[in-house]
Amino acid sequence: MNPSLTRLLTATLVVTSLATFALPAHATISPPQSSAILASFSETSFTDFREFLRRLRVSSQPMSRELGPAISGFLDNDELSIEQKNQIYRLLGLYTRLKYGDAAIETLRELVAIPTFRVEGVAQHDNPEFIKLGNTLKGLAEAFNLAFRNIDNRVYEITLNGAGDEVVGIHAHADVVPANPQNWVLEDGTRLDPFTVTQVGNRLYGRGTEDDKNGIVVALYAMKVIQEERLPLARNFKLLVDTTEEIAGDAIAYYRERNPTPHYNVALDGGYPVVIAEKGYGTVTATFARRDAQGKGAEIISMTGGLAANQIPLTSVAMLVAEHPAELAASLQKAGSDYARRKGGNFDVTAEVIGRDVKLTVTGVSAHSSEPESAVNPVARLLGFIHSLDGKIALKYNHITDAARYAADNWGLDYLGGQLGIGFSDEFMGPLTTSLTFIGMDENTFTLTVNLRLPKGKSADALKAEMADKLAAWSEKSGVAVAFDYLVTEPMHRDPKGEWLKAMLDVASENLGMERKFGASAGATSVHDLPNGVQFGLARLEGKYTGHTHHEFKTVEQFLLDLQIVTEMMGRVGQLPKL
Repeated sequence: MNPSLTRLLTATLVVTSLATFALPAHATISPPQSSAILASFSETSFTDFREFLRRLRVSSQPMSRELGPAISGFLDNDELSIEQKNQIYRLLGLYTRLKYGDAAIETLRELVAIPTFRVEGVAQHDNPEFIKLGNTLKGLAEAFNLAFRNIDNRVYEITLNGAGDEVVGIHAHADVVPANPQNWVLEDGTRLDPFTVTQVGNRLYGRGTEDDKNGIVVALYAMKVIQEERLPLARNFKLLVDTTEEIAGDAIAYYRERNPTPHYNVALDGGYPVVIAEKGYGTVTATFARRDAQGKGAEIISMTGGLAANQIPLTSVAMLVAEHPAELAASLQKAGSDYARRKGGNFDVTAEVIGRDVKLTVTGVSAHSSEPESAVNPVARLLGFIHSLDGKIALKYNHITDAARYAADNWGLDYLGGQLGIGFSDEFMGPLTTSLTFIGMDENTFTLTVNLRLPKGKSADALKAEMADKLAAWSEKSGVAVAFDYLVTEPMHRDPKGEWLKAMLDVASENLGMERKFGASAGATSVHDLPNGVQFGLARLEGKYTGHTHHEFKTVEQFLLDLQIVTEMMGRVGQLPKL
């Protein structure tokens, strides 16, 4: 939906009375009707859900006539029809949003303030920040009367007990990708701290607001409400908070070796309404041994780009040394501006003298690596630009120019594998994508990492063999010595059957006004290899995903909607006779 239209609709609903929205018989509550309820009770406090229902029943004659039977039946502990139960679950979500929305935002602030990103050389389970977050979750769970277990600081398990042995796992993750504070600047010059939630307008900026501490928070409060209202559950829920989703992804495997695997698994770390297919995840890492520079001219002595393989960064930087740095900077600036014009004009190349060195910077558009179409990749463009200088600006040849040649010849600016000739697509899951995302350097080596997202249509082994053959042939022909390492996982595709999936599809599509159909995602989550694993939000797939970017945010409205929707989903799935 157009953002301006969304704002207009919200503003209109705030001043519209409940009486305007009469419910058709046997229908669930529509988004406009939900908004009218929220507007009417936004300044009202409630002791509990039953008090909310009693007040709602007498608040408006048209609404009372339609909701009255469901509310009265629930309050009197009578048997309800399926339609009436669905009305009650939707009202439960609205109640949770009204009663705990502000508290949930404060909890999000508390979790974002804990910088749970990977520290080189320190295991996540030994990192004091992860231990601090685990203790924070323990305190919240105990305050909410929920059972808490710490599985060796790998997974934090929070349980909402119901009847029977069946378990639904709700998955979210505590780890985040690194953030460069220098890049967290809004267009108006406002500087942000990535580990402090800053509200600007309706946006909550901060690392983890979108990916994925928001998922932890809304699940916790949904469980809190169901627990304190003592709603009957036909099964158990376990919130499993993963600490390694953004890196090795081995925490859930560690958990499964020591605990039973939930029978059904829902990731609050993807897209709405219900995502049943995830692309496989992969990397191709090329390692170039450091070698002495040869020839005449300037020398590239270092290069940076990206903080993790699964994010496309905002900038990529090379440092050069030359006898006449001012002349080199001027030449690079002229050549860079021309290169940017020829390659679309949607990125910037700047060259400046820093002491005796020249700093060459390419600034693009950052994105999650699963969405390269929404990015302008500065790593690929910096490497491509350097390779394009051959014969135009004198550069000494070394391991970095070797890497630039490799990148330009095999990957280029195309993110669909066309340069290497490995591209293919699946009608439902979309195309293979390839993105140069990460540059690594140490005393002995220089590495480039390409991030892959693999749809159905070609096995992981077949793709690895195809890439290995093509890249080995290139290395032999070019004479560039390079070592390759390949990691590719298979895509996931679920058979969308079962009452639980129907209920989840209804909840998300009805509340969000989305088409009622299953989706596919390029992002892999912690349920990728688990039985009955699907994604249930918390992002709208039709918009750009801000997780992993330097402007990560969640709107207040969407966060509160997530809280409302997840509560309703857990209530409905929890009480279904059969999943």
